[in-house]
Amino acid sequence: MNAARNSSTTGLVIAAALILMLTMGARQTTGLFVAPIHLDTGVGIATISLALAIGQFTWGAVQPVFGALADRYGPEPVLVGGGLLLAAGLALVPFLPSGPGLMLSLGLMTAAGAGAGSFSILIGATAGRLPPERRSSAAGLINAGGSLGQFVFAPVLQLVIGAAGWTVAMLGMAATSLLTLPLARLFRRREGEAPPAHEGFEDRGLRHQLGVAARDRSYWLLHLGFFTCGVHVAFLVTHLPGEVALCGLPASVSAVSIALIGLFNIAGSLAAGKLGERFRMKWILAAMYASRAVLIALFLLAPPSAWTFYLFAAGLGFTWLATVPPTAGLVGKLFGPRYLGTLFGLTLLSHQVGGFFGAWLGGVALEATGSYQWMWYADMALALVAAVANAPIRERKLVPAAA
Repeated sequence: MNAARNSSTTGLVIAAALILMLTMGARQTTGLFVAPIHLDTGVGIATISLALAIGQFTWGAVQPVFGALADRYGPEPVLVGGGLLLAAGLALVPFLPSGPGLMLSLGLMTAAGAGAGSFSILIGATAGRLPPERRSSAAGLINAGGSLGQFVFAPVLQLVIGAAGWTVAMLGMAATSLLTLPLARLFRRREGEAPPAHEGFEDRGLRHQLGVAARDRSYWLLHLGFFTCGVHVAFLVTHLPGEVALCGLPASVSAVSIALIGLFNIAGSLAAGKLGERFRMKWILAAMYASRAVLIALFLLAPPSAWTFYLFAAGLGFTWLATVPPTAGLVGKLFGPRYLGTLFGLTLLSHQVGGFFGAWLGGVALEATGSYQWMWYADMALALVAAVANAPIRERKLVPAAA
């Protein structure tokens, strides 16, 4: 009985990793399309950046909503609806080559569809079926799937863009995203299956749990750290190709760099998941954020060569989205797994509010000053703020007051 159950949960974790590979592969490679869309359609860089910034915010805004729906009705309908919306949004991009069109297709539809098949839903769906000691490793494995998508899709899409144009690459990505649909069936909630237990807590409903979380300082410090993480990730995934172009290097350097970020984040995610079982997660997060400030400083001091970008991408990639397993783990430790999809979804919303500013202000800085210099300085300062913010977090379960 236990062997069959372990096999079932392992298959669920692998399916979650594959879904995240597809949704994050679509999201984290959009920066490769900025220059081709600009050159082909004449839409300004700042306008395209704004569309992608709206997408960053939308992706985060839908996560607590979809997380709450998955907590109540099960993850399968959320994942199916998201897969269809993601495919439709990507397919519409070539047919709506204008500012408003890109804001609808990339900013709203694609981002919302990817958000429905992302961290809060997938980690929340698996956490309740796993014992507490396995959740950190499972979250690391799921997160590694998203990084694998970035590693696989970035060079493939760059090759397709160079050989057949950005339209063919975008439509190909739309078709590929439909592979999430058969995987979603594995998350069907069986008849009579109860939602995750509210371990150690009196389950008085989602509204009460939201009130408990809103009064907890540690929860808000997690939001602050994740906000700065969003600025870093969105700025880089959107504007790293632009930085490569400013240095006079070929577009292939940006594709390889984005792929390296994904590759090294696989190792970082798995390491973060394992370390979270042995060490305090808040210190893991603090070390990750502090390392980013050091890496950016070294990057700015180094000569602008291809190898500088590759080494920077490898170093940064180790912490790229490896912040997700310990952040989700801390939310689970504080409040239990019952409403993890909703509560972790809210932290992802803060992440993507930061993502909005990272994507948008990068474009504004480039058009205003001709470089990204001030954004790099801001990234370093925010990384240090995030590192300090994690220190006071109380890493223990909070017991809600008795009714």
